[in-house]
Amino acid sequence: MQHDLTVFIVDDDPSVRDALGLLLGVRGYRTAMFASGEAFLQSWQPAWSGCMLIDIRMSGMDGLSLQLELQRRGCPIPVIIMSGHGDVSMARAAFKADAVDFLEKPFDDAKLIGAIDEALARARSVHSEQQKRSRNVTLLSELTPREREVMELVVTGRHNREIGPALGISVRTVEVHKARLMAKLGVDNVADLVRITMQD
Repeated sequence: MQHDLTVFIVDDDPSVRDALGLLLGVRGYRTAMFASGEAFLQSWQPAWSGCMLIDIRMSGMDGLSLQLELQRRGCPIPVIIMSGHGDVSMARAAFKADAVDFLEKPFDDAKLIGAIDEALARARSVHSEQQKRSRNVTLLSELTPREREVMELVVTGRHNREIGPALGISVRTVEVHKARLMAKLGVDNVADLVRITMQD
C-alpha cells in the first residue's frame, strides 16, 4: 500500500537512521536516508512525494530550520519532527510550521507508524489536489477565446440574457457556447464551473 510514497528520514545519528530504516522496511514502507538537513536540500526534487521524519537537534541545520526552509521552497511533503529531548516550545514551533506530529525518542512504534500513516494520507490528498488542479488548467486552456469570455461572465453571476448584449451575440449563441464550455470542462452546474476557475 505504501510503495508509491517514500518516508524521508533526516537524522545525523546513523544508529537512529538504521533503526528507523529497519523498522519501516519490514513493514513495507519505502525509505530514503539523509545525515543532515543540508544533504536533504541538496538532493530534494519537487517531484518527490511522501512524508519526512526530521530530527530536531542536528549539527548544522536543525530540524525546525529545515522544516521552515522546505515551506519557503514550496515543498508540500508533510513533516513529523523527532526529538531526543523535546520541550514544549519546540513542539509548539513545529506544529506552528504545520508538522503532522512531534515524537520523542525512544519511539513508541505504534505511535510512530500512526503518525507516518497520517502524514502519508495527507501527502496523497495534496498529490490528488495538485493533479486535479493541473487537469483543470489543461482543460481551461482548451477553451476557445469566445468560450472563455462567456465563462468569465457566467462565473460573475451574469445571466445569458445579459451576456449576449455584453458580447454582441445572441442569447442562443451564448447558450451554445456555455453548453460547449461546460461539456469540455466536464461540469454540469455553475458552482463546479466557479470552483474550476478559482483554481486557474
